[in-house]
Amino acid sequence: MEKIIVMITIYFLIFNMRYSHQREIIMNIIYSTKSHPNADWIYKRARKLIPNISLGTIYRNLKLLEKDCHIATIFDGSVARFDANMEKHDHLKCKVCGSLTDLSLDYDFKSVVEKKFNFIADEIDMTIIGTCSKHK
Repeated sequence: MEKIIVMITIYFLIFNMRYSHQREIIMNIIYSTKSHPNADWIYKRARKLIPNISLGTIYRNLKLLEKDCHIATIFDGSVARFDANMEKHDHLKCKVCGSLTDLSLDYDFKSVVEKKFNFIADEIDMTIIGTCSKHK
């Protein structure tokens, strides 16, 4: 937890972001989970620390954090979920519980797509849908 707070403080300094206690709390919530939370999940946790924070404040800060490349937005159907892992990766999604798990595949999909379909892919964003180990 202390490491996360230090990282967030460094982000404010390096990226010349205006400090905001609310933004720090939101970043801390996102950086301390691998669950790819949605805005409501973040809001519920933030309210425990800042009871008067609004859902609008959560959304404004999430948009700013995404714009400044501190978090990524993953569109999961009609729900936006947020990811602090900014490394290139894909996801496994459980069709039973909806959990998203980070996945790093060491496979050159772009070359395969180009060779097989004569198509140059600029970006590949993949979600593999199935059943997680909790629901086998």
